[in-house]
Amino acid sequence: MDSPELIAQLKASPKLLEQLYKFSIKKSYKAGETIFSEDSYSQSIPIVTKGVMKIIRTEEDGREILLYYIEPGEGCVISLSDAIHNETSKIRAEVEEDVDVLFLPSNRFFELVKEFPQWLDYILQLYHKRFEDLLEIINEISFKKVDERLLNLLHKKVELKQSKTIQITHEQLANELGTARVVVSRLLKQLENDGVVQLGRNKITII
Repeated sequence: MDSPELIAQLKASPKLLEQLYKFSIKKSYKAGETIFSEDSYSQSIPIVTKGVMKIIRTEEDGREILLYYIEPGEGCVISLSDAIHNETSKIRAEVEEDVDVLFLPSNRFFELVKEFPQWLDYILQLYHKRFEDLLEIINEISFKKVDERLLNLLHKKVELKQSKTIQITHEQLANELGTARVVVSRLLKQLENDGVVQLGRNKITII
């Protein structure tokens, strides 16, 4: 079934959607699975039609940080750039919520650009959104304390999952924030004492 978000993004062009689904390979992944890793090659562009995946950057020292989420109707423009230029990936994509993904071969990308102006507009909008996401990450790291960033991340996950209870470990949160697990555990305990969250075994409830 077509994603309503994807249809809206592509300005409901039936012919474009038809060609996109015709050229693409559809795959499904479960929460927690890795779709692609750093240093891997890809000849296709992933577009999410259902669920949520997250894009993570890992540094040489092993530290990680969450860059942004990709929601239904959105694609990964970093993967697009890597595929077009035949470069290895600088990021890792993991599944946040079970996803269906269309993988559009990079050689078909330019065919769609030539035939459909809506497709180019869609890609440019994605670049703009990802640029804003990365600016927000820079802003948070530069100007916000870890406790603010942690609370913002929890609220974002609540929004994505549409549930006030999040199944996640302190280690996972620490990795996404690019900080230590002991720091996250201490901050979560303080938030619990303040009545903001309720902690359970590998789960957190926003009160």
